[in-house]
Amino acid sequence: MKKTILLLLAALSAAGAFAAVPPALVPQPRLAVCDGDEGLQLADGVRISVPANNVVLFRVAEQFAQWMEREAGLRLAVAESDGPLRLTLDESLGAEAYRLTVGPDGLLVAGGTEAGVFYGLQSLRQLVSQYGTALPALRIEDEPTFAYRGTMLDCCRHFFTVDEVKTFIDILALHKINRFHWHLTDDQGWRIEILRYPELTRVGAHRAETVLGNNSAAYDGKPYGGYYTQRQVRDVVAYAAERFITVVPEIEMPGHASAALASYPWLGCAGEGYKVQTLWGVFPEVFCAGRDTTFEFMEEVLDEVIALFPSEYIHVGGDECPKESWKRCPECQRRIREEGLRDENELQSYFIHRIERWLNAHGRRLIGWDEILDGGVSPTAAVMSWRGTEGGIRAARQGNPVVMAPTTHCYLDYYQTDDVANEPLAWGGCLPLSKVYELDPYEGLDSLAQRCVLGVQANLWTEYIPDFAQAQYMLLPRLAAVAEVGWAPRRRNYDDFLRRMEHLRLLYGACGYRYAPHPFAH
Repeated sequence: MKKTILLLLAALSAAGAFAAVPPALVPQPRLAVCDGDEGLQLADGVRISVPANNVVLFRVAEQFAQWMEREAGLRLAVAESDGPLRLTLDESLGAEAYRLTVGPDGLLVAGGTEAGVFYGLQSLRQLVSQYGTALPALRIEDEPTFAYRGTMLDCCRHFFTVDEVKTFIDILALHKINRFHWHLTDDQGWRIEILRYPELTRVGAHRAETVLGNNSAAYDGKPYGGYYTQRQVRDVVAYAAERFITVVPEIEMPGHASAALASYPWLGCAGEGYKVQTLWGVFPEVFCAGRDTTFEFMEEVLDEVIALFPSEYIHVGGDECPKESWKRCPECQRRIREEGLRDENELQSYFIHRIERWLNAHGRRLIGWDEILDGGVSPTAAVMSWRGTEGGIRAARQGNPVVMAPTTHCYLDYYQTDDVANEPLAWGGCLPLSKVYELDPYEGLDSLAQRCVLGVQANLWTEYIPDFAQAQYMLLPRLAAVAEVGWAPRRRNYDDFLRRMEHLRLLYGACGYRYAPHPFAH
């Protein structure tokens, strides 16, 4: 079926049927024009030329050749000699900017850096999906608005293999997403190997069973678990880096700590009685903020984490931290008195500040969910706004870096239509593609505060996503809307977006990705 579609596209293109059709790219580029003249015919053996001694661009070219063989049945060659498809760097362009031109003399993809060239080739993949192998003469000039364009995958509630995580990264790359937020620790599982604390994976990576349905009274009775070794983590980080994606790890604190407490009970206020949770939700068991041994543990865990992840930002969670155990804990109450804190909210702020100072001393920066604003936040901490955009607006107005990821537009674990009976079980609520597309990351902010918005992020929590096929279904095509918001936030038209998505979904099919068909039903 895939080859039939591509052959038809090529035949129509060669006949001039697409001559006046403008490029249909997602995210929408800043400038894209097609003059209808003869361009370039891609065929087996066409050479992709790269600058001499640029090993990164050589690797990028080889990646593109692999995509073309899979998606279009083309076998392209990569060489440092001149060829009709040229990749080059242009220092006059921004770091992630690119210029793509097609004419009778060949095809040129120029980028401000290798990342820009990579994004230009993502656009070229879509052009081949649209026009077939006979490309018309055209010119594209493009650059993203936001430096941070992210997607989060929760591997704690349900675990995904290294190969599945790599496919997830490939999907992000196709959409020009440049941050992979990897949620690695939570109540239902600790998923990253920490050599100094082996019980975290021996005990904390496994739960006895999993609740059935929407937190019903029934369980499946099947032990569930899994974790990533440090070697596997390095492999994933390197794989992402080859696609110009930075992996941002999340180590939850001080809440969502059940798996860690089950592994090392002395980390909790009670010191006993903990288990890896088999339900979804928020649990009262949290890290003890009164004992210095808790912070020693955190610092030693983070010491191994920063050795694995070169990301500037380390995500510390900070969300949904009940305070009941702190109110009963003599050590936590002593900490409140000695530090002159007003209440348990300020104790959480103390916890986050202390971790941030450690991260800063080790050359990293802290990012957390918007609850880190409660009780006061340092001026250097970055805030990921999920409870709507209000937290992000407040943080940006006081000068903190902000990533907008509100439930209202960016939570892809919500239902995609209100026809719940015919949809896979989801967390709840309805978030159709059109609603995702409406997000304005700058809404409510003046020009000064807008400078603090780093970007946007889609979040895929997996309580009700038991396998990777369903993860793709929930992700696509809504990720495309988030990608366009992050790339071109204020030059958008939903009807035109749907027109362009008709071509991108052909590419989804060629790649073997599963996607929800609802937006394309006419």
